[in-house]
Amino acid sequence: MFLMIHTISTIPTTIPSPLTLGKYRIAALPRALPCGQFAAQVSIASGVGSASTARVMRFDSAFPTHAAAADYGLAQGIDWVHDTTRLAARPN
Repeated sequence: MFLMIHTISTIPTTIPSPLTLGKYRIAALPRALPCGQFAAQVSIASGVGSASTARVMRFDSAFPTHAAAADYGLAQGIDWVHDTTRLAARPN
């Protein structure tokens, strides 16, 4: 006889795959809040080895789902990369 134990988790076990835009890798890092909602965070990394840099942006807004927080984080990361590369391409 087997006893099955079911567990219910409000925190998803999958994390969206990182997105690559040019030299930047963007990854959403939503985190669960004590109230049951989710906070958006995004990691933006570039480079390799000792020449690598990474930044994490955290946002104040709370989202009802993990997916909504992930979508917001990715959108903000994409905007940051576009703004950064547009400024770098601008002639002085």
